[in-house]
Amino acid sequence: MSEALSPPPSDGASKPLRGGAQALEVAREVVRVLEGERGRAALATVIGRQGSAPQVLGARLMLHGDGEIVGTVGGGAIEAEVLAACRMVLRDGKPRRVDAQLVRDLAMCCGGSMEVFVELLQPQLRLVIVGAGHVAQALAPVAEAAGFSVHVYDDREELLANPAYAHAVTGAYDVDELQEALPDLGEHDYVVITTRDHARDEKALAHLLHRPHRYLGMIGSRRKVHAVLGRILRREQGLGRPWPDLTRVRAPIGLSLGGRTPGEIAVSVVAELLAVRHGGGGVPMSVIDDAERRLRDELGDDGAARGPEAATARSHGELA
Repeated sequence: MSEALSPPPSDGASKPLRGGAQALEVAREVVRVLEGERGRAALATVIGRQGSAPQVLGARLMLHGDGEIVGTVGGGAIEAEVLAACRMVLRDGKPRRVDAQLVRDLAMCCGGSMEVFVELLQPQLRLVIVGAGHVAQALAPVAEAAGFSVHVYDDREELLANPAYAHAVTGAYDVDELQEALPDLGEHDYVVITTRDHARDEKALAHLLHRPHRYLGMIGSRRKVHAVLGRILRREQGLGRPWPDLTRVRAPIGLSLGGRTPGEIAVSVVAELLAVRHGGGGVPMSVIDDAERRLRDELGDDGAARGPEAATARSHGELA
């Protein structure tokens, strides 16, 4: 789903799109983006026009992150301005409007005006959880609340029937069957490994290291992580394979919050997923220390206000 704002209503009368084939092409690209076949894109839609204008209401243009353009909002100077807005939306994710008088602002001969709404489209985020035990049961609903489409895989079908997975996609697959379970794993997907034993975790990680993903994490202690990675690397070297990119692995998973229960671990994992998604640092946002320092400067350690305003207030008995 698009994470941008919906376009505002327009007073203009709706007309059929000019060029059904072009409209269909844009619609197909929208589906490809939302289903994860393409990366994020900016979608521009004509939502208002007055007088003579080069496109009808509802005409669309899409700019992919790789620079590919699909559709048109009229060409010329107006399209150049819309494409500039699309690039800004791709950079910061914020929707924009482009309002232009075609003669006054853009020196176009049409003589009318156009209003174009530009929004961000990006794939629905998928979280794949390998293993359906206690941590996964706590993780699934928290991740869903954070906007992830949750997919859970485990060979124990009785665990997949847990109410925690009521809204998740589930599949009865063991770690040896991940290629079959996840044929379409892509660079926008998040993967968390939480199986019931070290051997399965190791098999899953060894396989997923060579698959595309946005996030790949494995549960476990630092000692376990070191041992598992060591065995995987020795095996890779024995097969004559290049050293895998271990910087792409998050292990142990989650931010350091100090919790140990499945629920606490789930919160720390989703916090890390969101930090990766939004490019956040995962640090506290509190400004209390800075606020206290500023207030001490203003009021003094004894809580008494300082400065000319404070002196005036004291003379009127407004401050103790």
